[in-house]
Amino acid sequence: MHFVVCIKQVPDTMDITINPETNTLQRDGVASIINPFDMYAIEEAIRLREKLGGQVTALSMGPPQAESALREAISMGVDNAVLLSDRAFIGSDTWATSYTLATAIRKLGDYSVILCGKQAADGDTAQVGPGIAEHLDLPQITYVRKIEKMTPDLIVAQRMLEEGVEVLEAELPCVLTVVKEINKPRLPSLKNIMNARKAPITHWQAKDLACDTSKLGLEGSLTKVLTVFSPPPRSSGEVMTGEADQIVHALVDKIKEAIITAAL
Repeated sequence: MHFVVCIKQVPDTMDITINPETNTLQRDGVASIINPFDMYAIEEAIRLREKLGGQVTALSMGPPQAESALREAISMGVDNAVLLSDRAFIGSDTWATSYTLATAIRKLGDYSVILCGKQAADGDTAQVGPGIAEHLDLPQITYVRKIEKMTPDLIVAQRMLEEGVEVLEAELPCVLTVVKEINKPRLPSLKNIMNARKAPITHWQAKDLACDTSKLGLEGSLTKVLTVFSPPPRSSGEVMTGEADQIVHALVDKIKEAIITAAL
């Protein structure tokens, strides 16, 4: 079986800057880590390979520095790694990103399960995994907290909801997005870390994917960020003192006044 895990490198800081021309995150020169939710996807892919056999391929799209994230995935036990890096990919929204990843997965071929973290820490959209499923016309199970059963043709998984758990069955190949409740990511051994430094990583550009270039990057993105700004700081408010019933009456009067003002 072939397990493909999609990972993303995200800034390891809250001190980020925005490119004023594209209104996208400025990633060059910023300390980065593997998206925390993707660590659980990596671990689950490795566990499935250990149980069912096969291989695990880590796939990432990003600048050349994203190679370090793939090497970390290799140190955890991933067999192969592919980096999609090209200026044509810059500025991709979730739709263009999922299209690019799906095209690369199609090029890999012979995939059984595609795993993603439930969302990226820098975007929080949770749209790339479902987008990959849409582009590849595959079934998907999102927010997976436990895989109950898997055969070469079928998967049964628990899907975490706000008020319970839903058990779903899907045919393979399929796309899974996983939550942190699914496992505990392993720590790589020193030997694996050293081996990962020398491991080969495949690099693909847009020309290698035989894709529609009009669907890539900023041009191929269906959503556009028009402006980025910080909200104004909240005022300290008003402190009301006195007896409880007096405060309640005064507060009600202020609410009525605010409603009347807003209606005018």
